[in-house]
Amino acid sequence: MPSVVKINVLTVPAEQREVLEKRFASRAHAVENSDGFEWFELLRPVEGTDTYLVYTRWRDEESFQAWMEGPMKAAHQGGEGAERPRPAASGSTLWSFEVVQQAGPKQA
Repeated sequence: MPSVVKINVLTVPAEQREVLEKRFASRAHAVENSDGFEWFELLRPVEGTDTYLVYTRWRDEESFQAWMEGPMKAAHQGGEGAERPRPAASGSTLWSFEVVQQAGPKQA
């Protein structure tokens, strides 16, 4: 069964970029211990767009869904009665893919 890739496409105004990156840094390890998690990257736009890409790769769809319903939901809700900070992104779209081919560097 091929791995699945989830790319969260975030529209982030220039004045919110630092806020977004600090929030991801502060919970950098929140996903790493999740069953089925394989890879994470936060991709900052270089030019011509205000779109960040949050790339995660999972063993299967079930692993991603379990993370969404558990640790991810808890991280975004905050503690009981906690005031939630305003989202840094003004828009979000989730893209889903299956890995059909992959390659790494050849070993010397």
